[in-house]
Amino acid sequence: MENKVIRNDKKPKNKAPENKKGTVSQATIRKTLTITVVIFTLILIASIALIFVVSKKIESRAGADAQIRLSAQGGFSCEYSEAQKLYPFGDGVIKVTSERIAYLNLSGNEIYSQFISYKNPQCVVFGDYVSVFDRDGYNFTVLNRDGVLFSKPTQNAVKSVQMSEKGFIAVISGGTDSFGDVSLFDNEGNQIAVWTSYNSGFPICCAFNSDSSLLAVSTINTSGAVIKPYVRVFSIAKNEKGYQCSDNAVYTTDDSVIFATICYVGNKLCCFTTNSLYEIKDNSLSRMNYDFSAISYVKNVNGNLFVTYSDGISQLSSLAIINSNDAIIYNSNIGTNIISVAQTKGFYAISVDRRIFIFNTSGVITNDYSIDEDIIRLNFISGNKLCVVSTNGVHTIN
Repeated sequence: MENKVIRNDKKPKNKAPENKKGTVSQATIRKTLTITVVIFTLILIASIALIFVVSKKIESRAGADAQIRLSAQGGFSCEYSEAQKLYPFGDGVIKVTSERIAYLNLSGNEIYSQFISYKNPQCVVFGDYVSVFDRDGYNFTVLNRDGVLFSKPTQNAVKSVQMSEKGFIAVISGGTDSFGDVSLFDNEGNQIAVWTSYNSGFPICCAFNSDSSLLAVSTINTSGAVIKPYVRVFSIAKNEKGYQCSDNAVYTTDDSVIFATICYVGNKLCCFTTNSLYEIKDNSLSRMNYDFSAISYVKNVNGNLFVTYSDGISQLSSLAIINSNDAIIYNSNIGTNIISVAQTKGFYAISVDRRIFIFNTSGVITNDYSIDEDIIRLNFISGNKLCVVSTNGVHTIN
């Protein structure tokens, strides 16, 4: 068969004219691809950062590491009315009533007791010491785990007390012809000094530094057209006759605020209002650039400040941790209803809703417990145990 060559004699369709700028188009494509890769990379980096931040924010709301039946932990059971009188301390609890102070071990057995007659007894634990005072009454008592150290009457009604790590105690009381008094005692009950406020206003709170060489007193003067806060600092020095107290410094600010809480971080004095922090810088009170809304608790944990705050009633509560360089190293929601907080040199515990979180000083949650009972109060006791007073008794968590 003869081979035939088939030809297509039809006129070809018009081709698209060749793009004389083809090289420019390729450059444009490469440029577009480069921009796309850069944008994708930036989005990926932002996403990773966002995941990291969000994970830190929600880790406190994640499931608890362990669920604990408090009734199964060490301790003893008691009625709710009895539990309200118990305060974790030492190797057990302090029981406070209007007639008696007793120190109990974790089995509920009494180690020692002291009879009192207080109409409105208040108990505050300060490390190795306990102070029980009659609020608006005229007596206070200081104890440690070995027994009662001293008990003292006061000339004016007691409003509050503050103790140092060495066992020094400052007692704030009312005054008949003044705004109030601050009485200073050493750890043996010897009165060192009494400061009476005539011009500075009502004494609100006190704070010792770590070696008990300084005592700061926050006062509020309401006699003028606006509220005027003052912070007075006193030096405490030992001499041949004992201890001597003298004026050290006075600080104030033009802001109309009340320093409801003050504390020392080393020798740095921190003063808290209901929503802000002031520090002594360059010999003056300076407001720090933090916004804490409504502050509820402030604790100094080995040089870091643990501050709990919320945006209002029934709002989520948050915990912020500020290091010694004034940088916030942790800030996260932790729950709604904060019940109690406690600290030791290396750890911080907070009871919120029906959870207990344990933080180390760096803001890392080392333990997270879900519990089955309502907590009244908690505190660290000997051996890094956490002693929890619940509505049904006393329990310990290692």
